[in-house]
Amino acid sequence: MHCAADEHLALTDAQLLSVEKPERYIGHEVHAVYKDAGAVDVRYCICFPDVYDIGMSNLAIQIIYGMLNERDDVWCERACAPWTDLECLMRKEQIPLFALESQDPLREFDILGFTLQYELCYTNVLQMLDLARIPLYAKDRTDCDPLIMGGGPCTYNPEPVADFFDFFYIGEAETGFHEMIDLYKEAKRDGLSRRDFLRRVARMPGIYVPSLYDVTYHEDGTVRAVTPAEEGIPAVIEKELVRNLSDCYYPLKPVVPFIRVAQDRVTLEILRGCIRGCRFCQAGQLYKPFRERDIEVLIRWGIAMLENTGHEEITLSSLSSSDYSSLAELVECLIPYCNEHHVNISLPSLRIDAFSLDVMRRIQDIKKSSLTFAPEAGSQRLRNVINKGLSEDDILRGAREAFLGGWNKVKLYFMLGIPTETEEDLAGIGDIAGKICTEYFDHVPKEERGGRSVEVTASSSFFVPKPFTPFQWAAMDTREMYQEKVRIVKRSIASQVNQKRIRYTYHMSDASVLEGVFARGDRRLSSAVLSAYRKGAVYDAWTEHFDMSKWLSAFEECGIDPAFYAHRERPKEEVFPWDHIRCGVGKEYLYREWERAKRGLESVNCHDGCVQCGAAFYQTGCCVR
Repeated sequence: MHCAADEHLALTDAQLLSVEKPERYIGHEVHAVYKDAGAVDVRYCICFPDVYDIGMSNLAIQIIYGMLNERDDVWCERACAPWTDLECLMRKEQIPLFALESQDPLREFDILGFTLQYELCYTNVLQMLDLARIPLYAKDRTDCDPLIMGGGPCTYNPEPVADFFDFFYIGEAETGFHEMIDLYKEAKRDGLSRRDFLRRVARMPGIYVPSLYDVTYHEDGTVRAVTPAEEGIPAVIEKELVRNLSDCYYPLKPVVPFIRVAQDRVTLEILRGCIRGCRFCQAGQLYKPFRERDIEVLIRWGIAMLENTGHEEITLSSLSSSDYSSLAELVECLIPYCNEHHVNISLPSLRIDAFSLDVMRRIQDIKKSSLTFAPEAGSQRLRNVINKGLSEDDILRGAREAFLGGWNKVKLYFMLGIPTETEEDLAGIGDIAGKICTEYFDHVPKEERGGRSVEVTASSSFFVPKPFTPFQWAAMDTREMYQEKVRIVKRSIASQVNQKRIRYTYHMSDASVLEGVFARGDRRLSSAVLSAYRKGAVYDAWTEHFDMSKWLSAFEECGIDPAFYAHRERPKEEVFPWDHIRCGVGKEYLYREWERAKRGLESVNCHDGCVQCGAAFYQTGCCVR
């Protein structure tokens, strides 16, 4: 199946030595797959529209890469966006963008599959297509060009970039990818045109072909309808979902990069979905129902991946690890192997309670670690609005138990701009940070502090309303409103007795506003994406490269008002650009939750009672129980 790697590289030694981290571009990593390009029927390239260091930390890429390369008739390769130094070199010396394994130009592939992980990567998609010498608009491509496919969380509203893609795969790759590849293989064998293949694949579950749907608008600019342009094309696209996570493919031999990447560790996904129902959280809705993997499978997989990679850390990944029913047992089973081989166990996404602290106490060097709490809001009223399910007593009790257990560093995450937020809610951020400091000084005797003191870091991001959440109807704050709210939080922290023990950080408001525009945007935004790219907008997710002036100029040039998408509250009856896509949760349920949010009412989590969200349609996970 695997042949010796070709020594040919797309870049010369001199070119590689002239750019930062040349290891990003040479392939040949441990577990990279090499095949004979002439012996396979389909050449597929996973394209990640961000730098290699981020792309190789993406679990979905490792899953798709390993899953497709198990097939003898497919060679799946990888390509990431070149960093700006290499981009300049490629343009200057007319080097086409290439895949890591074969080093062949991307134009030579059958399908390029882009992972759309976040909205601020959109101009990088155009950068990669441009460097690959592939027409940017789908309508301009011919049968000689690769098919351009999109996947990932942003495909649940793909409309702002729909004009650039031939089709989107919506949902989890393990279910429908093989059928999609088989269909392409058959179309290629039969000599079908690009258009005919798209007509066929559009009838598959989870596949959305934008060119086969018409979008109409009302006079006020809102969407009237998104409807199939041809008979036989589904009016609603249903997401693909894995029913049994323990039986599906998992990459036990993931590619191991030569350089340190963002997630330089083994990633063991213990569950998908979330029971909590936080109203701001898109992932919690998109990945419903809540589904767990069997503990025996996880132990076997985790040890196999550590042995196959040599990594010195394993992370038990999920949206809410505390909710895995066998978490303590799983950790206990992994500890002997990890201790023997000097492997750290990481547990992100824990709720800070007695159970979680007990689990963490077993796996961490408590003298060196910090604990992360995510209150999200500064007051109990606002935490009820977002359905956080966390009281101030819970937060302070968790901090107290952590301090008594040996921790002295605490990180707090908040959001600014949550619907119904008041100045009192914002001031509560400083109050909570101050009370946590007080817990430390009140309960940890001086003789037990070891010369240390409490350190509290409060970080805030800006609320972005996302599709398929109860807040998809909400107005987003403007840049000026966010800046004023930062000032209020700073004043509140400065007024605390222990202000010197509190550090405050916050994100860029401009980038958040732009994210909000594209999160709920429609197909007309594609012109602005292209305009901004031509003005030099690229790597917008990176602070040092983000330039809002380029986007404002692009919006003005295209006659687009970003406030229309970001800063207005939507009426109940408005048709959303993504209403033809179904993620499992119903619009009526989401609107009920929006109404409850405005009244400050909490809803139960999925383990305490069914909220009739619609995910029971899939007949799996906690919905069955």
